Amino acid sequence: MKLFVIATVLAVAAAAPSSYKPEHEAPAYAAPSYSAPAYAAPSYSAPAYAAPAYAKDNKYAGITVTSQSDERNLDGSSQWSYAQSDYTTREESQVQKKLQGVAYDSYGKATYEDVMGNTNKGSSYWVSPEGKKFTLTWVADEQGFKPKGDHLPVAPVHVYELPVAPVHEYELPVAPALPYKRTGLGYSGTSYY
Repeated sequence: MKLFVIATVLAVAAAAPSSYKPEHEAPAYAAPSYSAPAYAAPSYSAPAYAAPAYAKDNKYAGITVTSQSDERNLDGSSQWSYAQSDYTTREESQVQKKLQGVAYDSYGKATYEDVMGNTNKGSSYWVSPEGKKFTLTWVADEQGFKPKGDHLPVAPVHVYELPVAPVHEYELPVAPALPYKRTGLGYSGTSYY
């Protein structure tokens, strides 16, 4: 039925006479002309600032990017990297992956479901002003961010044994017998009925 109504509306629209005139019959269009507005000159002078001298004060002016790449894929993964003339490099890649996620409904109930997340890995290399070379690699995934590098601090190694709690054997005391005995009508010595 809807298709019939749509077809009918289209047929009526196509059959209606048009007010369109071909180009040879249309009157020529003349663009409107406007005069430029006249503004009074400002009564104040513009402040004069000296141009910043970036070139002579920049101690990194000689560092340039020597290579750069950036690749984005349809599956959501990507890779990028760059290298500079001071031997600094950086590269990183990321992949989309199904991870176990937690979603909360409007009542606060948690449901566990698969969600799309990113896993990243990469590396950086640079030379300090003192000439020391640094290399840093990392992985960031569902287990967290895990950097590795010789310059990073390392947690101390656990070298001692933990003490064991002493075990004491003892007997629990026996509970004394209750003075009341159950009878068919209630407890003896007490009237419940």
